[in-house]
Amino acid sequence: MSPAHPPSVPSSHPAGGPSAPAGVLSARGLRRVYDADTAPVRALRGADLHVSTGEFVAVTGPSGSGKSTLLNVLAGLERPDDGTVTLAGIELTTLSDSAAARVRRRHVGIVFQFFNLVESMTAADNVALAARISGRPRRAAMARAAELLDVLGLLDKAGARPATLSGGQRQRVAIARALASEPTLLLADEPTGALDSDGTAEILELFARLHAAGQAIVVVTHDHEVAACADRIVAMHDGILLPHRDGGVP
Repeated sequence: MSPAHPPSVPSSHPAGGPSAPAGVLSARGLRRVYDADTAPVRALRGADLHVSTGEFVAVTGPSGSGKSTLLNVLAGLERPDDGTVTLAGIELTTLSDSAAARVRRRHVGIVFQFFNLVESMTAADNVALAARISGRPRRAAMARAAELLDVLGLLDKAGARPATLSGGQRQRVAIARALASEPTLLLADEPTGALDSDGTAEILELFARLHAAGQAIVVVTHDHEVAACADRIVAMHDGILLPHRDGGVP
């Protein structure tokens, strides 16, 4: 079964479609420089990363090493100054901004450290909004939201607003939102950074389930527990990805 349709996260798409390519993501020679008052900031200095179907990769490294910039470039939220990003067989770096946005809506789910939920909307509406943006009609979007909240143990919170939920519950809603389009790749930026130990345990268990179901995942994290769940750990230092002592070269 395709990793975009993990069995633990029900899909409303028909079965039997083509499988995702073996190389879900390939980033080569990524360079990104920001202008600053004193001197240019070289956030990425030739970073390379390959993610296979169903693989869970953790990117670790100190603050300022370029991890968040890397995630933004992989998602197509920023363009690199040099290098290429190929996602699900599509080279993002050659596309217009609008075309890249369409690819991102279909193939990428993003989980942020501070949830980024719409506070005036219910949990179900937050998830359904992402499904609507990916092209589903309202009724199908609401059905998808209900499916995901049920799988993630939050169906009883579907009508609740984010402010009434615990940190772990809010992050689960955020992950449900990221999965609403059945993405080829799930990207997460410090997903446990704003959580207590109980909330962190919830999210670790959820990522383990998604990984077991075949979802390709890239997580940027300082948390050793999160990194330990991954198939492969790569360390980022001064804008370059380096092999972890227990992992291979990306």
